[in-house]
Amino acid sequence: MTGTFPLVRTTEPVPEAERHGILAAPGFGKFFTDHMATATWTSAEGWHERRIGPLAPYTLHPSAAVLHYAQEIFEGLKAYRHADGSVWLFRPEFNARRFAGSARRLALPELPEEDFLASVEELVRADEAWVPASGGEASLYLRPYMFASEAFLGVRPADRVTYSVIASPAGPYFASGVTGITLWVSGEYTRAGRGGTGAAKCGGNYASSLAAQLEAKQHGCDQVLFLDDTGGEGDLEESGTMNLCLITSSGELVTPALGTILDGVTRSSILALAGEFGLAPVERAITLAELRAGAADGTVTEVFAAGTAAVITPITAFKGEGYEFTVGGGTPGKQTLALREHVLDIQYGRAEDRHGWLRRVS
Repeated sequence: MTGTFPLVRTTEPVPEAERHGILAAPGFGKFFTDHMATATWTSAEGWHERRIGPLAPYTLHPSAAVLHYAQEIFEGLKAYRHADGSVWLFRPEFNARRFAGSARRLALPELPEEDFLASVEELVRADEAWVPASGGEASLYLRPYMFASEAFLGVRPADRVTYSVIASPAGPYFASGVTGITLWVSGEYTRAGRGGTGAAKCGGNYASSLAAQLEAKQHGCDQVLFLDDTGGEGDLEESGTMNLCLITSSGELVTPALGTILDGVTRSSILALAGEFGLAPVERAITLAELRAGAADGTVTEVFAAGTAAVITPITAFKGEGYEFTVGGGTPGKQTLALREHVLDIQYGRAEDRHGWLRRVS
């Protein structure tokens, strides 16, 4: 295991003027850099063919296992430009460990941590010109992923697997400022069950959430909130793409316990930082009834969602079948916004990294 990804540089990079135009307004997930990391695993040879090469389409046989049995996983992290021009990753080791855990759950080969880190770092170095300038909330979003590429129709773990990393410049998630969102509490759909794939970051979890997201939009909501049971009652789990956190009047920062939800990098970071904001971190089951009662009597003062893309998103209202309610007067909470700002300050090098979360790339 070498942990190195040699570079084969593209002969057709995006012209500099076009790249500058993209970086001025990248959006999210719309544009991609010049290169990609790749590696192949087979049951006979293990991991091999590591490289950074030109961004290019795949050629897959129509019987490729991923197309029929959805054996795939992915990750999401960002590279940040600091004021001195250097480029840093935020807790990539966490992503590497979670990627390995997802692989175990989906019966995929585990990619060693050193290979995960090397592939991400070498891709960022190859495409450093695509990392947006400091001074705002723009970043270079990185998407490592792995899928069953063996040409075979049969329900078993694939004997050939492809690993890749692609990169996409991302603008600020809230281009017009941070405002609160409204979640639809789904009584029709659940995200995961015990023993399922809820703790893995796999595409099937997100595909199965799309119907619930459409349901939320039909009710005028921004996203969905999943419970652990149908019928509109039960324990809170996740929103469609982010972990959920509550702040209470007694000074607790409460988030659903792990088990059937994703172990989020931002969630973990917020729990570690809670004490700096006078909050006691608590991981436990939270019922919908508790949330509704707490919002009504003021014991739940703020609610927010946490994830890599938006960092922290204030949640100011909830709707469900036959009811709706607001939290904290319907405006983003002060502690929510302070936590969000502090996480961003660490990521962009504006605050001291007391936890050793940053990893320099260039």
